[in-house]
Parts: sequence; structure tokens; C-alpha cells
Amino acid sequence: MSCPIGNYNGDAQSGERLGSEAGMLYGEYLMLDKILSAQRMLSTESNKPVHDEHLFIITHQAYELWFKQIIFELDSIRNLFNSEHIEESRTLEILKRLNRVVMILKLLVDQVPILETMTPLDFMDFRDFLSPASGFQSLQFRLLENKLGVKTEHRVKYNQKYWEVFSSDPKAVEKLACTENEPSLVDLVQKWLERTPGLEEDGFNFWGKFRESVEKLLADQEESAKSEPHENVRNYRLMDIEKRREVYRSIFDVDLHECLVTRGERRFTHRALQGAIMITFYRDEPRFSQPHQLLMLLMDIDSLITKWRYNHVIMVQRMIGSQQLGTGGSSGYQYLRSTLSDRYKVFLDLFNLSTFLIPRGSIPPLTDEMQKALNLAWGSPVHRPKQPNGVAQ
Repeated sequence: MSCPIGNYNGDAQSGERLGSEAGMLYGEYLMLDKILSAQRMLSTESNKPVHDEHLFIITHQAYELWFKQIIFELDSIRNLFNSEHIEESRTLEILKRLNRVVMILKLLVDQVPILETMTPLDFMDFRDFLSPASGFQSLQFRLLENKLGVKTEHRVKYNQKYWEVFSSDPKAVEKLACTENEPSLVDLVQKWLERTPGLEEDGFNFWGKFRESVEKLLADQEESAKSEPHENVRNYRLMDIEKRREVYRSIFDVDLHECLVTRGERRFTHRALQGAIMITFYRDEPRFSQPHQLLMLLMDIDSLITKWRYNHVIMVQRMIGSQQLGTGGSSGYQYLRSTLSDRYKVFLDLFNLSTFLIPRGSIPPLTDEMQKALNLAWGSPVHRPKQPNGVAQ
């Protein structure tokens, strides 16, 4: 089974054929005859038309169209990331498309209140027609999650069986398998972060310098705390410093970091975490400005999906309460509420970067050599190895 990055293209080929035809009308180009006639109201077919069923269908169809666009953007972003050296022009294109995804997600979050103009009694009038249909069966949303990097082991127990609802559709199963096996966005972002200029130990060695700065900062603070005349205040300050020392040890000790990854409390590789911290510290440097914006947009995506999930949970509780089952056989509100935890945040480590910040005055200054090296493409070596005679090759 071949699944190259960007394999999800919907009806791209038919779109190309349509685009080649001259003199097409607006409705023909957009195939509005198909889109606008795709609202099948089961209540009408049963001779008991329910007005709000139309809103329910339109809203969810709109969601699916926007999911398709997000997947389209994610595939293109992953293709742009899938390179050893990324020029600034390519980074700018990634930023533009990530920002587009963010804007779409904001729209999806704001779309939920429209559905809430329907009352619980209005929904009850046609709810039985939906069974066994459920949003849990949205193939595109599962593809979207997988392409971002939601791992099966991080899903809540019930959600780990999401494959089962697609078992009768071989094409859907194949698409899901591809998205689980191909590099996700978080995989590619990690590889990109691991190539952050300045991490090389025989170059600028940011990580070594950062560790020295942290040790000096804590030692100075400890010395100051010991001179505190009031014993209670002194003990509190010393205890606080020791706690922060343990926090920093969790990133400087590779084995401890890997232990936290195994427990699901961290997601990034140790090297990728180093790159993310370095970008955060030097975000005011021109070369790190775009990468820092990129990290912010990735957090925005996680935040907005979480907000969308939350709005959905509140809407479901309002419509069917907290005890009834969902239309697809899930526990409804209880299941949806369980998806609001950090386990569904793909870029969890970016949210926690502020834990490891140090004062600006303690950040290791960039060397002249490092400043020059930052003019190179992302991923290019920031130094050249020296020959035995000391001359750079």
C-alpha cells in the first residue's frame, strides 16, 4: 500500500477537467446543483417534516467541507516540511498556510452557536432519524487528527476503537492506515526542530550554554536566599529553588525526559525540545522570528481544536443531557468530555516551554560566528569542521 504525503485530494482530477472547459457558469464551476441538492431531510420523507433538521444537515456538511480544506492545507504543509534544508521563502509559505488553518478553525468554533439556536425539543423531533449516524463516524475528522499527529495510545480508551465504525468500508480503512503510517505534522516538525542552527555541541552549543546559565542562576539565587534573616522566608525560598532545580533536571537529564515521554507527559524528542527552547529564547533575532511564529500557530491549532471540542461538549450536554447515549452508541457527553484533556494536544510540549524560561539577562548571547551562520538556510551546518592544521575546510 503506497501512501505518499498529500495523498488525500478528493476530486482533484475531475476539478482539473472542469477547469479546462471554457465559458463555464458560476454554478457549473462550483457544481452547485450537487451541493445544494445534497440535503436529504428524513423527517420530510416520513411525512413529518421538522424545520430544524435542515439546519442540522447544513451545519455538519459545512464542517465536513472545512475539514476537507484543512486536510488539503495540512498535506501541503507536510510536503513543505519534508526537506533537509528549508529556505525562508518556504517557511513563509508554511506560515501562510498554517495561519489559514487557524482562521478556518476559528470559524468552526464560532459555528457551534448557530447550531445552538435549535432547542433540545427541536432536536428531539428528528433525533431518532439519525440513529445510528454519529459525528464519531466522521472519516475526515479522524484523518485530520492522524495527519496532525494524534497517536492511538494517547486517545481515551473508547476512542482507540475509532477504526471499528469504518470496518465495512475498505477505502476508509486504507486511508486511515495511510495516515497512521505516514509522517504526521508533529513528526516533521520534530525533525525540523532537531535541525535548529546552534544546537551542535562542537558549534555554538546552545544546550551546554543554557545549562551553565541555569546552574549559575540557581546558584546565585540560592546564595541570596541563604542570607535571608527570617528563617521561614529563607526556608521557603530555598525549597522553591530546589523545586525549580528538579524541573530543569527533567530536561537536562535525557533518561528522565525519555521517562516522561513514555508516560505521555511529553511528546517531543529531547533534541526537538532543545530546538523549541532555543527558538523561544532567540525569537527576537531575525532568523528565529518566522520559526517562533510557526510554533505559535501550532499551539493555536491545538488550542482551537480544544475549544471546538469544548463547545461541542457543551452543546451535546444542552441537547441530550449528560446521561443519554450518543447517536453512534458512545456514552455521548461523558465520552466527549474525556477528549478535552491534554492527551489530545499534539503540540503539548510547546505549551509547557514557559516552564523552562530564564530571565533575558541570563540567556547566553549569540557569538559573532553564530550571528553570521543564521543567514544560512534552516538545517544547514552552522560551522565547518577544521582540518588538523586548524584551517576550516
